[in-house]
Amino acid sequence: MQTLRYRVVLRETDEGFSVSCPVLPGCWPQGNTREEALENIAEAIREYLDAMAELRPEGQVEEIEVAV
Repeated sequence: MQTLRYRVVLRETDEGFSVSCPVLPGCWPQGNTREEALENIAEAIREYLDAMAELRPEGQVEEIEVAV
């Protein structure tokens, strides 16, 4: 299986850390520590991609990584 990479934004807050993935709307988990927040965003991204895969018709979407 191919590893996908996503850029995330990590912010320190009064409660710990907030992290988001700008290209995936709604992925805004938090964590008490930096490491916990990054683990939580990885899980949120996996769940987001799983949900999107269930919604799209098979064979109509192709994922391709493009270097810029």
